Amino acid sequence: MKKFIVGWICLWWLAIAVAWAQNGRIEGTVIDRFTRKPLELVNVVVVGLPQGSSTDAEGKFVIEQIPPGIYRLQASFLGYKTVYTAEYRVNHLTPHIQIEMEEDEEMLGEVTVTATPFPRVTESPVSLRVIGLQEIEKVPGANRDISRVVQNYPGVAFSPIGYRNDLIVRGGGPSENSFYLDGIEIPNINHFSTQGASGGPVGLIDADLIRNVRFYSGSFPVSRGNALSSVLDFQLRDGDMEHNSVKATLGASEVALTSNGHLGKKTSYLVSVRQSYLQMLFKILGLPFLPAYTDASFKLKTRFNAYNELTILGLGGIDRMKLNLGLEGEDAEYLLSYLPEINQETFTVGGVYRHYAGRHVQSVTLSHSYLNNRNLKYRDNDDSRPENLTLNLGSVEQETQLRLDNTSTWERWKLDAGIELGYLQYTNHTYQRVYGNSLSVTDYRTALDIIRWGLYASLNYTGVDERFTASLGVRTDGNNYNSRMKELWRQLSPRMSVSYRLADGWYLSGHMGLYYQLPPYTALGFKDADGMYVNRSLKYTSVTQESLGLAWRPNESMELTAEGFYKGYDHMPLSVADGIPLACKGNDYGVVGNERLASVAQGRAYGVELMFRWLLRQKLNLASSLTFFKSEFRQSDSGEYLPSAWDNQFIWNASGTYNFPKHWSVGLRVSWIGGSPYTPYDVDKSSLVEAWDAQGRGYYDYTRYNAERLSSYAKLDVRVDKVFYWKKCMLGFYLDLQNITASKLKQADVLMSTGVIENPEAPLSEQRYVMKYLPQESGTLLPTLGITFEY
Repeated sequence: MKKFIVGWICLWWLAIAVAWAQNGRIEGTVIDRFTRKPLELVNVVVVGLPQGSSTDAEGKFVIEQIPPGIYRLQASFLGYKTVYTAEYRVNHLTPHIQIEMEEDEEMLGEVTVTATPFPRVTESPVSLRVIGLQEIEKVPGANRDISRVVQNYPGVAFSPIGYRNDLIVRGGGPSENSFYLDGIEIPNINHFSTQGASGGPVGLIDADLIRNVRFYSGSFPVSRGNALSSVLDFQLRDGDMEHNSVKATLGASEVALTSNGHLGKKTSYLVSVRQSYLQMLFKILGLPFLPAYTDASFKLKTRFNAYNELTILGLGGIDRMKLNLGLEGEDAEYLLSYLPEINQETFTVGGVYRHYAGRHVQSVTLSHSYLNNRNLKYRDNDDSRPENLTLNLGSVEQETQLRLDNTSTWERWKLDAGIELGYLQYTNHTYQRVYGNSLSVTDYRTALDIIRWGLYASLNYTGVDERFTASLGVRTDGNNYNSRMKELWRQLSPRMSVSYRLADGWYLSGHMGLYYQLPPYTALGFKDADGMYVNRSLKYTSVTQESLGLAWRPNESMELTAEGFYKGYDHMPLSVADGIPLACKGNDYGVVGNERLASVAQGRAYGVELMFRWLLRQKLNLASSLTFFKSEFRQSDSGEYLPSAWDNQFIWNASGTYNFPKHWSVGLRVSWIGGSPYTPYDVDKSSLVEAWDAQGRGYYDYTRYNAERLSSYAKLDVRVDKVFYWKKCMLGFYLDLQNITASKLKQADVLMSTGVIENPEAPLSEQRYVMKYLPQESGTLLPTLGITFEY
């Protein structure tokens, strides 16, 4: 370890000694969005710098002498709407940038439009945040993992317990989110994902591939279905049509190799391969599970001509989690008593063909997703005796999806309409020892085929000077799982959004909508001991969303927003055995949904979100969010509301990154979250030998569900970056210190068996272990040294 640190410091100072920053250049093309023809004499400037240029007769521009860094561009032209681009890193290999401009026929002359990093989107004027390259690269404590980057935003909770990336948005569960990659739906964005939900210890998507991310905490576009709490819409970079490059990254948990460039004159590529050393980190930290993973991503884009293009992309991962059986101590003994060994393979591959026909754009999207999940557990982790087997699960989910979409634009109006088709295959073989009122064994096989379909359309209006905008949309989904789900009118999902500029810099916006989500495939395919599908009567879960927001933008670099929201859930799948909704599960490893359920629970989440953002270009990126909320459920429409598992009541985040001269930057993030509720143990049931041996952990007393609450928790993360730019390469270093104050969270004491039977003379079904409680506390300083090199 000492040799590694000394070598790292020597490499740092060697780089400082030979550093020679080279100014970069930006090349690009400006075209008309509808005609696809180049535009001449367009004024293109680097936002925050005096440098700029104008396009030539072929629409091309070149801007010289740009100091290395991350920038946006602004393009303006008489009779056209001013365009504000995404962020690009300018160095020795700045990619060719294509800018599309839309004509504004009502403009009588050139209108001065102030560039802003806070876009207004007609369909989603509230509950939308656009995450750029600067945030993805440098947010402290996130280690370039997008699931942790979004924790800066209002309504997003973080888990202070364990190393998890569960996305908890506005009091909704980790199974209520949807993810898209360049328009292609992907089942999950984390390694070691919980089947039937989401989450995991580390992200699946390499941050080097991401251009920006649209994060919707509500007001979802009609083309993004099957979500109740959030949608993450990733936009990937295009490969460079001018240069080929290679980038190596040594990060917090993996080493990555990324390459991008071109294959011929029409095709660009982007590819990434990562190999983890997370198992080494977890072993040093003394954790009882040792995850190892490999993932790969690629994107190919072919522009046949100005009017037709094809994008093909893929994302896949291989996950292996072993148990660290060499650990000693009661805490390790407890965790090892129930954690299974996990093996997963997952991938998504798909293509998007897009045709530009003037003011009409047609796209065809075809994709296939695959998940193979296997969990294995033996009592006392002793596989020498077959009777010790407590869990053997093998499950495969596959889905092929087709989406046809057309977007048409006429002056102030925009119409988007499409159709979706999907074919799902789900197989499962599960052997599991289960204890209800007595010991039993679940042993079943499932082979399920489902065809699903969907229709959607939205009509958007943008008034003169964008003073007033409105959107009206509708979506409906169905499938052939049961007769109720076939009826499209039962899943009719209308929605409406409006926004009005009250005065310069002041905007009032609102949204109302009804959304539906299909229960997880693990629930649809679950069988009882007689081999019957016991969940055939399940319904789509629905949620009504209402939000009202006020935004104040005093200038182009500052924004203050206040937003209130209300979510009303209906037909939530309720666990028959536990009496709690399935949505309150899913923040642990394994599988959720493979049990008898009934669509009878209801829920609600409501609150107020405040956010302040201040961006001083090339200097400061400051964001602070505060959320007060409640998240509750009840077992039926006549029951009493109880706190859900995600009812933290308040979340506060404040983060900032300041860029110093010579390409140094320092970032800080403070996070404070209210204590989550928890359920006491059923000591009487847990102490039974048969009950404990069945699952290796205590049973909760669901008659007192979430009757207790943990204390609040706060932590401080610090990050320091230094980047060197040379003529033909770039070298970067970062030091990320998570929880630098080593703050501790006092958790609920864990009930554990001593292994000693207090009444060995009793019948087996009545024998009990002597039990004990283990005090629980989490929180440690986690330092990370990272290196990036691009050639």
